[in-house]
Amino acid sequence: MKKGFCYLFIMICLVCAGQRVAAQSGSNYVLVIHGGAGTILQKNMTPEKEALYKAGLKKALEAGYKVLQSGGASLDAVEAAVRVLEDDSLFNAGKGAVFTHDGRNELDAAIMDGKTRAAGAVAGVTTVRNPIRAARAVMEKSEHVMMTGAGADRFAKEAGLDIVDPSYFRTFSRWNDLQRALKADSAAAANQHAYTKPDKLGVINRDYKFGTVGAVALDKQGNLAAATSTGGMTNKKYGRIGDSPIIGAGTYANNNTAAISCTGWGEYYIRNVVAYDLSALIEYKQLSVQQAAGTVIKKVGDMGGDGGLIALDKKGNMTMAFNTAGMYRGAVTKDGKVEIHIYK
Repeated sequence: MKKGFCYLFIMICLVCAGQRVAAQSGSNYVLVIHGGAGTILQKNMTPEKEALYKAGLKKALEAGYKVLQSGGASLDAVEAAVRVLEDDSLFNAGKGAVFTHDGRNELDAAIMDGKTRAAGAVAGVTTVRNPIRAARAVMEKSEHVMMTGAGADRFAKEAGLDIVDPSYFRTFSRWNDLQRALKADSAAAANQHAYTKPDKLGVINRDYKFGTVGAVALDKQGNLAAATSTGGMTNKKYGRIGDSPIIGAGTYANNNTAAISCTGWGEYYIRNVVAYDLSALIEYKQLSVQQAAGTVIKKVGDMGGDGGLIALDKKGNMTMAFNTAGMYRGAVTKDGKVEIHIYK
């Protein structure tokens, strides 16, 4: 009797473990999103603010899921999800973009089709209401993959996109972030014991660097897509551009492997070609999407960088990997079940 009980107990444990593995693999996921990674601590978050973040993430998931549920393309779904986040001032993209050192909002975005591997990106735009739409216009209405600055703004206008005055992107919260960053830089410079002049120009206070939004999706036709949008780093200088609009660094999609959108310290993601590296690990080493994500995030960390990513493979297995205190993230399965997380 005792042996029978032990056997039954072991079997129950194995079944529970299998259920946990199945839940973690997430084979039913069709849409995954993120709203940025960084020092996101529950002790610094009010219940009201947390509820607003979760509501914003849920709204984005619902927008993308609506497209997929109706049989729409993954490309349309990721654009729809990212547009919602760009219009939400809580996130560092579109309306809530951070300020550069010169007090401007300079926006970057990229989108990629896993079926054709067509891609489009914009960087440093200042008048396009939804940069992700501009990125898609570059992909579909031009011969190019990336456009920057005034030229990208002009192209977006000629493509018929919504153009706004740069003041549209300004928010009180982001302006205060810039003032704190400038004050910290000034205080460090004034204290000769605590400050050493950097040997490289454009060094940025890393406490203010994070914030990007992104989405990856798998549609009913089996096609993957990825999209990423960001306002960059607070107090960034000299027209700095991060990984988000760089195909293969912050954004990548390939039907044979996975769709990836990254968030974090862009310089390290560029140097590690993180999004493509994850895809290559799946293609050439047959790693799972979870194993590949863990490998590339470790590479970023070993080099001194931090951040996170979301990825969805061709079978619908998903991962949300990060090495920071938190990452705004969420997913929805093919049956419409939504899950949203913020902290580690």
